[in-house]
Amino acid sequence: MYKLSIKLLMTAAAISSLLLTVRSFATSQIRIVRLSDVHGDVQIDRNTGQGYEKAFLNLPLTQGAKIQTKQDGRAEVEFEDGSTLRITSDAVIEFPQLSLRDSGAKISTTSVQQGTAYVDFSGARNDELTLTFGHEKLTLTHPAHLRVEMGDTDATVAVFKGDIQVEGPSGTVEVAKNRTVTFDLADKDRYTLAKDVEPDPYDLWDKQEGQYHQRYMSAGSDSSYSPYTYGTSDLNYYGSFFNAPGYGMMWQPYFIGAGWDPFMNGAWTFNPGYGYGWVSGYPWGWTPYHYGSWVFLPSRGWAWQPGGSWAGWSTPRVLNAPAHFLIPQPPATSGQGILTVNRGPIPTPLGRSFNKLEIPNNSAGLGIPRGSIKSLGRLSQSVQQEGFATTKLHTAQIGGSSWRLDGYAKPTSRAGAWHGGGAHSGSEAASMGHSGGGHSGGGHR
Repeated sequence: MYKLSIKLLMTAAAISSLLLTVRSFATSQIRIVRLSDVHGDVQIDRNTGQGYEKAFLNLPLTQGAKIQTKQDGRAEVEFEDGSTLRITSDAVIEFPQLSLRDSGAKISTTSVQQGTAYVDFSGARNDELTLTFGHEKLTLTHPAHLRVEMGDTDATVAVFKGDIQVEGPSGTVEVAKNRTVTFDLADKDRYTLAKDVEPDPYDLWDKQEGQYHQRYMSAGSDSSYSPYTYGTSDLNYYGSFFNAPGYGMMWQPYFIGAGWDPFMNGAWTFNPGYGYGWVSGYPWGWTPYHYGSWVFLPSRGWAWQPGGSWAGWSTPRVLNAPAHFLIPQPPATSGQGILTVNRGPIPTPLGRSFNKLEIPNNSAGLGIPRGSIKSLGRLSQSVQQEGFATTKLHTAQIGGSSWRLDGYAKPTSRAGAWHGGGAHSGSEAASMGHSGGGHSGGGHR
């Protein structure tokens, strides 16, 4: 009996220790969400002590970050489950909480301090997204799509999909689909409920971005290759999957040839808690740089292979690299913020309204706005044969400006550079463990 009691006590202690380890593991995991689209002047405070810096595509967002957009700025933030937060011009948004529960459920809190934001919440199981504005708060646990406007004297929530509850000093108000609630910030946040939704100039932009994700989220591939869904639509739009003998399912971007490698354009960004991490400059460059491996195939060049574990901040694995290729290494110095790498060409905008684009080979989709060109695969074949191609962009008037190359660098020559916001040139960054030219032995796709 005594031995049995000792055994039970030891078992209980082991279970308790295991549970404590699991809890510690869950609370220690730092979530990273993605700055998935950037147009115009967008600034970010990464909570590193550097203050506001120029924001750019694929920059990771961690707890405590802030985003502010100027008069012509717009941005989209994408969460792990594919939920999005779209930020219009003249806005200030903060992310005070990006955490995990012991169960692994993701808890996110976003504060709209100024301006207008659109929330498209997917409602993944057990996940929560809390939105605060002024003295009001709403928590989403089921799919919902809404618009929040934070003004000087009032705040408005318009619901496009789902049912929500808003809590505030004047009580809790339920807002159904196609309803709008307005809070009077100058009168104890008293609210009025309207049975319609007034249109906003940025509704079209929000709708187009949502349609882009819906169309390309599952088009042409099995989304089970990644533990997270964010970045999937960009992979399906800017490239294609194929089966490589001996390697299995692989992915490759359009508009690449023998001289391209995955680290031609991007930036090293420093975070005090993690050191330097690589941020890809390519519009599809999220999942392939946080998961899986880059593999050099002698017959096709560089391709991405899914698999392994998710890497939040480290540099992706590189396999089977050519002899002359130098695997990218972070800078030896620390605390210098953002160091850009510019070695690859980007498209040149043409025409008075920049509605045409000259796309060179090895640009790998850089500078091509989401959904602006149909049939990228066919156009890529033409570019690989001729070296470049000229095409027209599909644009729309959104909030007084055209949806085109805002948010991408506008080069002065065909071999322009991607500007990640850092002060270092491409040649300086290329010396930090990057190959100076293309690779040998690769063929066109």
